[in-house]
Amino acid sequence: MADNVTSPRYVGFWMRLFAFFIDSLILTVIIGLILIAIFGRNYIQLSMQGKTFWLISARIVDANTYGPPSTGKLIGRYFAYLVSIIPIFLGFLWIAFDKRKQGWHDKLAGTVVIQDEDD
Repeated sequence: MADNVTSPRYVGFWMRLFAFFIDSLILTVIIGLILIAIFGRNYIQLSMQGKTFWLISARIVDANTYGPPSTGKLIGRYFAYLVSIIPIFLGFLWIAFDKRKQGWHDKLAGTVVIQDEDD
């Protein structure tokens, strides 16, 4: 009976990474639809301006110019979250001790989060 047992086929790194991106995309779409349903299309406009959740009145800006960050910086910042998350979220904890309140993902992307003076 033990002769019929086969070893499982393990899924490798690249397939698991691909699955992670697919899962992330699905979750992003679902969360985006929920946010739009709750806050309306105004939520899209605020996020396009680099502003975060409407109660916080904060926005992401370029760390050097304090202007809007490039799309590349925002994409890099999103993927740099992994650097902040992997070592038991130490990259986020770093915000509490940094003089510019930058997490590791902010430092890698060249961004800072500031209070929005327009509100």
